[in-house]
Amino acid sequence: MNQPILDCRNVSYSYHNLSGETLALSNLSFQVQAGEFLSIVGPSGCGKSTLLSLIAGLSHPEEGEIIINIEDKSRIGYMLQQDHLFEWRSIRRNVLLGPEINHILSSEHQTLADRLLKDYGLDKFQYKRPCELSGGMKQRAALIRTMLMHPKLLLLDEPFSALDYQTRLMVSADIGRIIKSSKITAILITHDLSEAISLADRIIVLSKRPARIKKDLPIHLTLKDQTPLAARNAPEFSSYFSILWKEIADEYQKTN
Repeated sequence: MNQPILDCRNVSYSYHNLSGETLALSNLSFQVQAGEFLSIVGPSGCGKSTLLSLIAGLSHPEEGEIIINIEDKSRIGYMLQQDHLFEWRSIRRNVLLGPEINHILSSEHQTLADRLLKDYGLDKFQYKRPCELSGGMKQRAALIRTMLMHPKLLLLDEPFSALDYQTRLMVSADIGRIIKSSKITAILITHDLSEAISLADRIIVLSKRPARIKKDLPIHLTLKDQTPLAARNAPEFSSYFSILWKEIADEYQKTN
């Protein structure tokens, strides 16, 4: 097997406050291969976003280690729940922000921005302000901003959670298609089991806090049309949903 792009080894992490410490993650070990799309699900508050922050390097494990086999760490992209576009900048200037603040803005970035804005249906809105766009359009702009830095690893922390259901369905499918066609390695945090199944090659289920890996589930769907929306009609879809729902429900029962 090729060297994984991400290798988490026995990772543990605690939250600290004046009252003491709370163990959030306990002895997590898993790998992600280049080009793989991994989804992570689990009960609310189990530490999914904390794990993503550790992978991004925003925090550091108290035990264990996280090895990322990417020479240039600036090529780790991070999409959050909110788009965080700057209202005083046009959509075009927002998507060019990464190269601009890294002092590497070039004609190649400008050309790529032109192509992505057109591909994602935003070329006619590139000189609008974020407040003039729908939630789905703003998330597409946030993705373009991330893609402009040529990420090798893309971290997605519930990037569709602020959208209404219909918009979420279409935007998640659209972004999932873009990520897979670009062959970018991606890790998605989500509470939506259907979303996880339709987008991922593999799903990790975390237990309630302190989070441990309950299940590591490869996803293999029989599809004629290889799209996230078509995945929801695959014959295996309901079986995967039942497996995941049982794992999550068991954790909530332990809490009550």
